[in-house]
Amino acid sequence: MTAKPVRLVHGQAALRINDIGGWTDTWFAGEGKVLNLAVGPPVEVQVKAFPGSCQSKNRVLVRADNYGQAFRFNPRYPSLGRHPLLQFAIASVPWPKKYHLEIRIHSPVPAGMSAGTSASVCVALLAALFFLAGRPVDPGRIAKLAHAIETEKLGLQSGIQDQISAAYGGVCYIRMVRYPRARVKRLLLRAEVLSELNRRLVLVGLGQPHRSSVLHEQVIALLSKSGARFKHLERMRGLAEAARSHLEQGDLESYGRIMSENNECQRALSRKLISPEADEVIRLARKRRASGWKVNGAGGRGGSLTLLASADDGLRRALLQDILTLGKGIRPLPFYISSSGLAAWDVGRGLDRA
Repeated sequence: MTAKPVRLVHGQAALRINDIGGWTDTWFAGEGKVLNLAVGPPVEVQVKAFPGSCQSKNRVLVRADNYGQAFRFNPRYPSLGRHPLLQFAIASVPWPKKYHLEIRIHSPVPAGMSAGTSASVCVALLAALFFLAGRPVDPGRIAKLAHAIETEKLGLQSGIQDQISAAYGGVCYIRMVRYPRARVKRLLLRAEVLSELNRRLVLVGLGQPHRSSVLHEQVIALLSKSGARFKHLERMRGLAEAARSHLEQGDLESYGRIMSENNECQRALSRKLISPEADEVIRLARKRRASGWKVNGAGGRGGSLTLLASADDGLRRALLQDILTLGKGIRPLPFYISSSGLAAWDVGRGLDRA
């Protein structure tokens, strides 16, 4: 590679929290409704393109900043070795053969925080590579491709909401008419409602990562043994619809109650989905009269949860201080609701943004 790249492309995608109706966006649910929040800071990808021979085998260098790792691979032959999601995403886009690539990837939160990090990384990476290849940076197309890479190429269990939220951004209402096809709407909330959400929502990291695909397998096994559990999926579909209505009306107290009810629906699917650490935080939230709480994503040990703190500033600040006393790596994480999803640009060629 030469000292200076001939193209320098940037891509980014939002993370996802507070997914009301999560678990209904899966193949075993069949149809679903989800309301979630896209948040920043976003996952960031930088692609440096250098001139080089297309005959060179390992013409992609990947730097995974969060892991402190770098590796080269041949994009014609992605493998299930090091960071297979990155390899298969890069291999899925026919970027110009005249280039060698150096790709740097950074997430503001570590993997396994139940914020859709892997989906956001894949979406941001695909957005940058689509831009480099001169292809339209279309959020719907990129979300579908990112989901297909996880489920078809890697054989992982994955709902569709994380890729959609990462690509579209905002307060995202997803109606899955038949897996994996969905209709997507970004809610346009009043400015004061959005400001109050940003003020009162608290994202809490629970001290360790989790693997959502493993949890999917466990819940699928439970559902196969007891069809009665499907009633909880049906209830969660209704909660997503109700949450959408409450936010559009600006009724945050009712929205908070929906969060807590959805949390208990997840517990009813499997008690393993609500960890002891999450319940410790929920105990403090009750003590400080929070309006709602919900584990993010699939739930389970580690990951994160979202709280809707009291409207009273004193109670909200006391809750934040209480959380810091728990130790074990449990702590509030900085974030903001992101009005945008994916974006890709370079200095000389403008910007594509969802």
